Amino acid sequence: MTTSPGIDPTAVPSGTGCAECDTAAGWWLHLRRCATCGHIGCCDSSPAQHARGHAAATGHSVIQSFEPGEDWFWDYEASTYVEDGPELAAPHSHPADQPVPGPGGRVPADWRNHLN
Repeated sequence: MTTSPGIDPTAVPSGTGCAECDTAAGWWLHLRRCATCGHIGCCDSSPAQHARGHAAATGHSVIQSFEPGEDWFWDYEASTYVEDGPELAAPHSHPADQPVPGPGGRVPADWRNHLN
């Protein structure tokens, strides 16, 4: 099987939540996984947009959704979906009982007002 450029199917996720938001006690709407190194960051709708920031800082432009039931890939550099990306190392999403937005206890009551 030929692997798409920028995708390492053996890279494991960095955790179950956005690495930077967890460090700063922040919150996210949805999670994205770097397909190169496994870094978990928050989506473009989240207040901090850490997945896109990770891509810009590292050059790792391809991400996969880290939401349960989703397996699509996106390339920030090309601004397009990546067709037929490989199966990445498990786990494939955050835990199903993790709330969206999340994590529980850190999401403000007016969270919709903070989305991008």
